[in-house]
Amino acid sequence: MSDFINNNWSVFITGVTVLGILACLLLLIVTGRKKVAAQADNTTGHVWDGDLREMNNPLPLWWVGLFVLTIVFSAIYLYLYPGLGSNPGALGWSASGALTQDMAAAAAAEAPLYAKFAGMPVEAVAKDPQALAIGERLFMNNCSQCHGSDARGSKGFPNLADHDWLYGGSPEQITATITNGRNGAMPPMAAVLGSDEAVKNVANYVLSLSGSPHDAARAAAGQAQFVVCAACHGPEGKGNQVIGSANLTDNIWLHGSGEKAIIAMIQNGKNSMMPAWNQKFSPEQIHVLTAYVWSLSNH
Repeated sequence: MSDFINNNWSVFITGVTVLGILACLLLLIVTGRKKVAAQADNTTGHVWDGDLREMNNPLPLWWVGLFVLTIVFSAIYLYLYPGLGSNPGALGWSASGALTQDMAAAAAAEAPLYAKFAGMPVEAVAKDPQALAIGERLFMNNCSQCHGSDARGSKGFPNLADHDWLYGGSPEQITATITNGRNGAMPPMAAVLGSDEAVKNVANYVLSLSGSPHDAARAAAGQAQFVVCAACHGPEGKGNQVIGSANLTDNIWLHGSGEKAIIAMIQNGKNSMMPAWNQKFSPEQIHVLTAYVWSLSNH
């Protein structure tokens, strides 16, 4: 990708743009000076389809004027605005700068609305119909792409409408998750367990923790081997919200259930990421969004 953003491309784009404008100007000059010998009937002698004759009339002045104005306009535009490679233009305008200004203006206009809820606890905000409506729109526009429009998630994306929370479902934890994002990682454990048989045994023991269908003999063999997993998931498999490790006893499977899915998780591990939203949302917006998300599992 770096080949497309180095300075050589800027020079190339500048050259192509300038040459294009100069070529248009040269075309106008050459065609204006070129004289075509006309016949007595003011035609060039070219005939198409038997009776279509090319007249030797000059270009209309309005057309020539528009062509000249186009060239002049392009020169002025490229002087004022970015268009010549990396040159920012005399006005210093940029799409990102305009977006930043628009977002700042929108934030200033919305500030009084969000200020109304800033001093209220999340539990109180979650009971306000107006706040919930605002939070829902924030969620739909920014969070539903992963968590679904009903916030019930899908494979790999947590359900926010139940009481199963990897990092905790308190208002404080939800605020921290939205603000800073989350990076969840489970390392591959097959090498630690030592064999495919051991992996299968542990997978069946994990299934047994939630009462899911499993091989009882393998589960019994995998119990002792589960000790390498207990460092994160706890000796009883109930997880640890401090580090975001999953509760394996509740029969809620974020990345798929069944022996095959669990074996794949043990063998390959999993890296999951939720982006931080503190660069897009103000603290007041995060406060309202937190109340909406909290309300989903605390009706």
